[in-house]
Amino acid sequence: MASKVIPWYKRKYGSKVKSDLAYQYSTKRVISQQTQRKSSCKSATQVQAQATEAMAEPAYTIPVFRQRTTEATEETEEYQRVSTKVEKGLAAIQEELQRMKIATKAQVDSLAIQKEVKEKMYKKVDLDEIPRLPDFMVALRPHTVWEKTPVKLFCTVLGNPRPIVKWYKGGVPVDPLSAPGKYKIENKYGVHSLIISRCVVSDTAEYSAVASNAYGTATSTATVTVRRAAGGGWSSQIGLVPHLTDIHPTKLEVTLVDCFPVTFGVEGESASLLCSMVVVPDLPNIPPVVQWYRDDKPLKPSHLAEMSAGGGVARLVLPHLAKDDEGLYTLRIYSKDGTAEHCAYLFVSDATTPVAGAPGAPMSVKAYDINSDYVLVVWKPPNTVNEAAITGYFVDRCEAGSDTWVQCNDAPVKVCKYPVHGLMVGHCYYFRVRAVNSAGISRPSRKSEKVTALDPAENERLQGSHEGVPSAPGQVVATRNTKSSVFVQWEAPKHTQGLMGYYIDGRIVGTKEWFPCNHKPFKHNRFVVHGLTPGESYVFRVQAVNVFGLSDESQESSPIEVESALATPSAPYGICMLSCDGSSMTVAWKSPKRCGGSKINAYYVDKRNADTLVWQEVNLSAIMDRVCTVDNLTDGTFYEFKVQAANIAGVGVPSAPSLPMKCEAWNMEQPGPAYDLTFSEVRSHSLVLVWKAPVYTGASATSGYFVDMAKKGSSEFVTLNQDAITHRYLQVTDLEEGESYVFRVRAVNAHGIGKPSMVTEAVCARPPPGTKEIVAGVDEETGDIFLSLEASDISATSEFVWSKNYKPIGECPRIAITTKGRTSKLSFINPDKDDLGRYSVVVTDTDGVSASHTLTEDALNTMLELSHAIRNPIVPLKHGLNYEVLEKGHVRFWVQAVKISPSLSYRFVVNDKEVTSGEGHKMSHDVATGIIQMTVDNFTRASEGTYTVQIHDGKAKAQSSLVLVGDVFLAALKEAEFQRREYIRKQGAHFSEYLTFNVTEDCTVMLACKLANMKKETTFHWYKEDDEIVPEIPPNVMSGACALPIPLFSRKDQGVYKAVIGDERGKDTSTFDISGQVFDDIINAIAKIAGESASDLVIQCTPEGIRLQCYMNYYTEEMKTVWKHRESKIASSEKMRIGGTAEMAWMQICDPSDKEKGLYTIEICDGVKTHSRTFDLSGQAYTDAYEEYLRLKAAAFAEKNRGRVMGGLPDVVTIMEEKSLSLTCTVWGEPTPEVTWFKNEQEVASNEHTKITFDGGKFASLVINQVTPEDSGKYSINVRNKYGGEFVEITVSVYRHGEQIPEAKLGQPKMATPSVTPGLPKSPAPSPKTPTPSKAQTPALSMKSPTPASTAKSPTPALKSPTPAPKSPTPAPKSPTPALKSPTPVPKSPTPAPKSPTPTPKSPGFKSPTPLAKSPTPSPKSPTPTPAPKSPTPTPARSIKSPTPPRFMKSPTPPRK
Repeated sequence: MASKVIPWYKRKYGSKVKSDLAYQYSTKRVISQQTQRKSSCKSATQVQAQATEAMAEPAYTIPVFRQRTTEATEETEEYQRVSTKVEKGLAAIQEELQRMKIATKAQVDSLAIQKEVKEKMYKKVDLDEIPRLPDFMVALRPHTVWEKTPVKLFCTVLGNPRPIVKWYKGGVPVDPLSAPGKYKIENKYGVHSLIISRCVVSDTAEYSAVASNAYGTATSTATVTVRRAAGGGWSSQIGLVPHLTDIHPTKLEVTLVDCFPVTFGVEGESASLLCSMVVVPDLPNIPPVVQWYRDDKPLKPSHLAEMSAGGGVARLVLPHLAKDDEGLYTLRIYSKDGTAEHCAYLFVSDATTPVAGAPGAPMSVKAYDINSDYVLVVWKPPNTVNEAAITGYFVDRCEAGSDTWVQCNDAPVKVCKYPVHGLMVGHCYYFRVRAVNSAGISRPSRKSEKVTALDPAENERLQGSHEGVPSAPGQVVATRNTKSSVFVQWEAPKHTQGLMGYYIDGRIVGTKEWFPCNHKPFKHNRFVVHGLTPGESYVFRVQAVNVFGLSDESQESSPIEVESALATPSAPYGICMLSCDGSSMTVAWKSPKRCGGSKINAYYVDKRNADTLVWQEVNLSAIMDRVCTVDNLTDGTFYEFKVQAANIAGVGVPSAPSLPMKCEAWNMEQPGPAYDLTFSEVRSHSLVLVWKAPVYTGASATSGYFVDMAKKGSSEFVTLNQDAITHRYLQVTDLEEGESYVFRVRAVNAHGIGKPSMVTEAVCARPPPGTKEIVAGVDEETGDIFLSLEASDISATSEFVWSKNYKPIGECPRIAITTKGRTSKLSFINPDKDDLGRYSVVVTDTDGVSASHTLTEDALNTMLELSHAIRNPIVPLKHGLNYEVLEKGHVRFWVQAVKISPSLSYRFVVNDKEVTSGEGHKMSHDVATGIIQMTVDNFTRASEGTYTVQIHDGKAKAQSSLVLVGDVFLAALKEAEFQRREYIRKQGAHFSEYLTFNVTEDCTVMLACKLANMKKETTFHWYKEDDEIVPEIPPNVMSGACALPIPLFSRKDQGVYKAVIGDERGKDTSTFDISGQVFDDIINAIAKIAGESASDLVIQCTPEGIRLQCYMNYYTEEMKTVWKHRESKIASSEKMRIGGTAEMAWMQICDPSDKEKGLYTIEICDGVKTHSRTFDLSGQAYTDAYEEYLRLKAAAFAEKNRGRVMGGLPDVVTIMEEKSLSLTCTVWGEPTPEVTWFKNEQEVASNEHTKITFDGGKFASLVINQVTPEDSGKYSINVRNKYGGEFVEITVSVYRHGEQIPEAKLGQPKMATPSVTPGLPKSPAPSPKTPTPSKAQTPALSMKSPTPASTAKSPTPALKSPTPAPKSPTPAPKSPTPALKSPTPVPKSPTPAPKSPTPTPKSPGFKSPTPLAKSPTPSPKSPTPTPAPKSPTPTPARSIKSPTPPRFMKSPTPPRK
């Protein structure tokens, strides 16, 4: 809707309305004047640069060579580095001057016409001076457009003074900066327009243009409706589709937005070059015309280069990279404005070679001179930097349709071309090449294009007049380009015919290893090396390439540091008004985002009346601050400002004009806006906002500030602080990572809150890459306390700006700031509590690199202590002065420091007297270990006192003392004397290890020692309590070890054992006292082995009770053995008897009853571990055992009371005829037994010749008067009662008078003395413990009188048995009858019987009629052994026990563990 229409003659015309050409002329004239003015303020003269168009290449920034002469001034050199920029500016000015000449003539003509019209039309009425309200002459009109198409709203408005027009969408101001590229607001020649590009459905709204001046406002509105072309909506309802077939792709508006950078790839991988673009209108059926180039040669779509364009993206995909793909890639898009293009270099490096050290693959394989049977294959060699030189190449061919490659040449060819013969006419072939060096063969190159073997119409041959490799390129010059690239150019070699290109190599200064900058020969003699490290210095060299190989390397370039090339700074921004008094305005702005590689040294401000198009200069001289007061302004007038920044390269582009600012005096009582809001320390969840105080303070001083925050795109601000803060910074916390925020600040004084500051740019809560924090520490050399920051990013113009509590630190005597490279250090000089606070640092000309650190009192005190230690250094000691006694009795005094240097000095002081290294004292030190030592050779009683070592190492000192007096000294002296004696002792035969003990698996205790320095003559002796021990095996001193076994160890083996060795060199003794704790240790060692070998408990029943037995390797009563019944310890008593043998431990329950039922345990303790075995004596186990006990008890009673011969009868009797023979014995039994005599198994009756007597029930005798040979034979006596009896045999031999007495032979007894009545036999000695019989029911053997026994069943005289009968445990009672005459009995053989492995309890022996020959158990020795002739065959004992032997319930010998 339009406002009131004014007639044409009332409209305002005049000189203020200018044509487009005039406007351009006037603007460029002012810019030209400013450039001349601002350039004149530089002290340096302008430098003219030579034209470099021949060297120019797309996307390169090519500075002019700097003339490196010694006479050039520093200022001239700086201008030479930026001559390219100056040259381009001069060229542009010359072009503009030409255009200005043409425009001036047109302008003059236009002014003349306008002047004439004005004179004719306004002679009478001058309307220019009449104030008028804003009025729309041409109002806005509604539009309906398709989606993704632009729309332009425009209107014309008049008014005096000229109105200011603002645009609104739905009542909200339109901000072009909120959506860059979306909105464009223009004001040309009184026509105000709003252009909306690429409309979307959400752009449907009511748009308003509001014009205002000092006298009022006017509004014009219109509706914009955006429809979709298909898929529903208004257009689909009426079936309309836009008819745009007449639009040609070259009529589209194309803007490149995000373009591909310099790319690095590897052979065999893929690479994608992508460029996003904005196309207006964006029509799916009409994509823009896109063309890709590599090294200015068009690329065609193929399987090696896939191209696509559409959807706002142009893409080139290289699926299989090879070094042939390396080069400069250019994207050109044709649009109605011309050509939009972008280019960047793609680097392709060699893939990993099959063999380490092998060369890279060749490239650019092509075929020339194609004939029916001949093809010339040519290629380019790879770049070799660190690999061995290439010795040749192999060429392979492959027929089309096949995957088989055939090698064409048998020997490597040394040049980069090879004629391939033997092709078949009409067949198609591919070719590839492999390089060879001393390490191996490279990967194959990319195969060539398909070649058909046919005769060509024309032959294209690659031949040249110059043969051989090219000469080396000339001088190489490197210059700055960007912060990560360097521009390198060189002189071409003298011989360039057949030149394929160049290889460029680089090297970091200070290293020896070169790296390739390109992997495909580059044709031009200038190259941009990308991917360099900012701040590093590099040198470069170049090699030329032709078919014959690589040239020699050129000379290295001068070192160049990687920094951005100099350029003018970008435009300042954020212009705002800080104060106004009606005739002047104070404005401020923000620094440019890019300084152009040089420090900004000036600002220039221009102003203009908002009603005019002509800019006026505010300052002719440079302004250093970013605040400027503009004077001589008209009150009530709107002004616009723009600012330009300048550096050594020149004046940069101007900023965008500020919003119109009305020059009106500020009279409010509240303060003005704060300004220069900046961010620092941006992290994931926090940042710090810093600002400056308002210039306009109002009616009272500023007392505080409020900070408001809003998310990007939102107009709802939230105040962060409830109470006003007095300082001009605020740390904002609790931010969302990745979210963007905007801020503003409002100042406060006593009269209220003032105007808010300009809203900041949006800041994202995300730290810059590589962010590091401030480090607080103490310098190890000087002891200075410092704060340090290593910047992750820095430029040549960056500065470290330190602040305390966010106030810049100026010249301060308490602080020193040093910067080296990327690191800045703030050092404190004599710090104290006044230095506490928050320190921050900002790195200028970076992407927000900043950090802070709060210095607290505790941290300062800790660092002060460390600083004092560094400034007053001591040599830190690991160990103080100590001593050590060495062999020979030498004493070593030593101290160890943490670290010492080779320049160390020290001295030892003993009893306040310095000791020097010499006779008797040796001093030394080891830097690696930090040990300082002094050795005293002769340590005597005079050595008592105080020892001190004093150490000096640079500035550091240390001292350590050791007091050796009293008992401490005596102990050291004793040890020294001992070591001295030990040294002397070891000169001869000696013990290298003294006596010690160990216990074997069979529980034998071994006393062992080790010997050293032995001779064959050396003797060895064992002693116990000074009594020599002679072992069965003599000791072997040459073996170096000797041992004395002590089997069946017990308490009787206690005592002092001694081993003595000696020879002519001397004697050495080792003693070992087995008593006390040593004895206990041995017993524990035996108990350990015995406990581990102990078997499970088994039952052994006896006539006395039930016995539990535990078998083990060895048992002795000294072992700590405990028997338990139901967890209660058992003490040995008449009821519970505890004992054992060498092979077992037992516990016997005498006369058992039900009370003794339960779990029984034996515990064997070895001092560390208790070994236990258990048996549950209850239930059936107890029942069976009890029955067996009752049976054995009854059998024992019968055995005890049976009839038996107690003694008195010989085994064999030899007697002369006509002598009297008396066979008398003592018998016993309860009741009194019956006695029967037999001869040759026939009972003997008592008569005159043979008289039998039995007196008192105890003494039985058989007397033969006047024996005759017929009386010879086998006599026997049978003694028996109701419990059993015993049968004893005697062999009687009678010889005649005159016959020789038979010699005593085996089986032939000696003659008995005639008419001698033998006395009662002596009681035999108590028998030892007898073995327990096994289940074979071997009867227990008994023993009668000392007279040997005879066999019961044999009718013939038996020979003497070599096996003695067992000893009887019960002494035979002496006979009360007087002894009868009896021949001398023949004693038994003294040969002992082997020991039975199965022990049995002690029991008295009784005679038995059972023949002994049936028993396999050998008999023990007779109690009174007497030498006798040996019998060739053993004769069983003649006395046999009762045929009812005891029976055992279980085997007493279970398997051992």
